[in-house]
Amino acid sequence: MAELDGLRGLMFVEDVYEDLELWYPRLRLVEAGATMVVAAPEAGRRYAGKNGYPCVSDAALDGLRAADFDFLVVPGGFAPDKLRRMETVKTLTRETFQAGKLVAHICHGGWIPISAGIMAGMRCTSTPGIRDDLVNAGATWEDREVVVDRNMISSRKPDDLPAFCREIIAHLARR
Repeated sequence: MAELDGLRGLMFVEDVYEDLELWYPRLRLVEAGATMVVAAPEAGRRYAGKNGYPCVSDAALDGLRAADFDFLVVPGGFAPDKLRRMETVKTLTRETFQAGKLVAHICHGGWIPISAGIMAGMRCTSTPGIRDDLVNAGATWEDREVVVDRNMISSRKPDDLPAFCREIIAHLARR
C-alpha cells in the first residue's frame, strides 16, 4: 500500500507552464499512490510547456468542484498568470484552502493563491520575481527551498522539487 492511496489531487495547466514543475510532482504523487487530475480551460487539449514538453489535460476546469479533490498542486511558469484570471481557478483554489485541504504552489504558481485571496497571514516562498506580489497580498516571504505553513506548501524553483514533493507527501500521508 502506497502512502497516498485513495487520495485525489488536482493540478492546473495552460500554455507556457513550467514543464518540470508539473511533471515531476504529478509523477511523484502518482508513484506515491495518488490519482492526479490535470485540469485546463479545455479537456483533452494539448498545452505546450515553457520548455516544449506537452501536456494533454484530463478535465475541463468548468464543472470541477473542490469537494471532489483532497489537495491542489499549482505548477509555475507563466501559465498561472493566465489561469488566475479565471473565476473557476480562483474558486477551486479558495475552496480547497478554506476546507483545510493542502494547497501547494511553486515558482510563479503563487500568483493563483494571491488572486484567490488566501495569502494574508501565510508564510511562503516563490521565485523572487513574485516576492513583492506575495508580500503585497499579506504573506511573509522566505527565501527557502520549501516553506510549510498549515495547509500550504510552497517552493521557489525546479531545483527545489525534491524537497517540495517530500513535504507534500509527508503532509498528505498524515491525513
